[in-house]
Order: sequence, then C-alpha cells, then structure tokens
Amino acid sequence: MRGGRPVRGDLLRALRTAVRGATPPVVPAPKPGPRDGRPPYAWSVNEMPPGRRPAKSIRVLLAEDQGMMRGALALLLGMEEDIQVVAQVAAGDAIVDAVLTHRPDVALLDIELPGISGLDAAAELRDQAPYCRVLILTTFGRPGYLRRAMEAGAAGFLVKDGPVEELAAVIRRVLTGETVIDPALAAAALGAGPSPLTPRECDVLRASAGGATVADVAAALHLSESTVRNYLSAAIGKTGTRNRTEAAREARRQGWL
Repeated sequence: MRGGRPVRGDLLRALRTAVRGATPPVVPAPKPGPRDGRPPYAWSVNEMPPGRRPAKSIRVLLAEDQGMMRGALALLLGMEEDIQVVAQVAAGDAIVDAVLTHRPDVALLDIELPGISGLDAAAELRDQAPYCRVLILTTFGRPGYLRRAMEAGAAGFLVKDGPVEELAAVIRRVLTGETVIDPALAAAALGAGPSPLTPRECDVLRASAGGATVADVAAALHLSESTVRNYLSAAIGKTGTRNRTEAAREARRQGWL
C-alpha cells in the first residue's frame, strides 16, 4: 500500500469490480471528513467542501461505447480530488461537439467506437480544439494503432491492462505537455514499421466490410469497378492473405484500419 491506495492493479480488473458493484479499489483513510463523517476520499469533486476542493480541477471527457465500463471509469477517476469528469460520450461522432461544448483539458478516448473511431476523432480535435490533450485508452495495443494515434496528434497511448494508479498520473502528465506511451507498445511499434497500405487501399477495405459487392464499393467511393478490384488485389498481396475478407481482418489485427 502507498498513500492509502493499492500499489499495483490492473485497470480492466478495477473497472469490472466497479461494474459489479463491489467496493472500488481504494482503501478508506483513517480520519473522517469535516462535514458529515465521510472519509475525505468519498467526496466527489462536485460536492467537496470549498475548503477541500482543488483550486483547479483537471477537466476530463470520456469516450467509451460500453455504458457500464464508461460509468465505472468515471467512478474511478472521480475518486481523484483533482480530476473532474465533465462529459461522457458513447460514439466517436459525438466527441468533437462534446469537447467544444464542455472544453475539457483532456479527452480520454477508446479507439473502436460507433460513428467514427477515436483515432479519427483525435485528428479532428487536433484541428478544432488544440487546447484539448488527447489520451488514447484501448483494449487493442496494436503497433499500427499507436502510429496512427501519434500521427493524429494524441499526447498519450495506454492499454487497459495497465496499472490502475497509472491512469490518473498519465492524465496529469499529458496536461503538462508530456507525451506518454506504453513502453512495450512503443518498442513493438518501432519494430513493426509503417503500414504498407495506401489510404485508398484502406478506404476500399473498410467499404468492403459487411459483404459489400465490388459495385457497392465503387458507388460508395466514386470509383470504377476495375479500380476497386485493383486496390483490393494490392491490399490482399500486401497483407499476404487470400481474399479481401482475410485482408481486412489482418489489416485490423495490425491496427492499419
């Protein structure tokens, strides 16, 4: 134990614990609070007495499509006296509007979201809300995702199986201007190299999802059918797969899509 908190733990386990309604991973402080007997850790930043509230809280937006996980993550961050969760969204295409409305200091984004991905939203935030630092928090620690996150202007990239105590510390660090990346993932990304797929090949693979025909893809992307076939053939060759379904699966596994 250190400072009344567990020294080690993993974020996914803590989130699942909170989702199940079990006691959150915080050990009560021995002294009660000054108002109603609650220990100091039990005050949320919004109900903390004025004398105990930080002069300036770090405003955080959460983007996570699983409602229970999103609520549990907000609960865990709410236990930090200097962090305030000001907005929560469940879809990627809601992120930019929420950031412009609530003006968080840090946006904590998952990658795979309905609408647009957290990576695409990060790129939009770089242009429309440069004051907001973006931290990617995802289950999918793929080197390709890390490269795309950095290209989109993200200030940090963490996977959800990291230590619980690390997340709040990283939020504070990115706010000071640091870039924070999971060390193991950084090493893997350096070894993996860039994506071999061109942007157009990625577009064609995405448009092919769900059983779309070549004609459907051509119409959606305003391309000729022969051009679509050429892009698909190139993507299949670069991914070392046998067909477009396998090519899309491999590209996603690598984090290229």
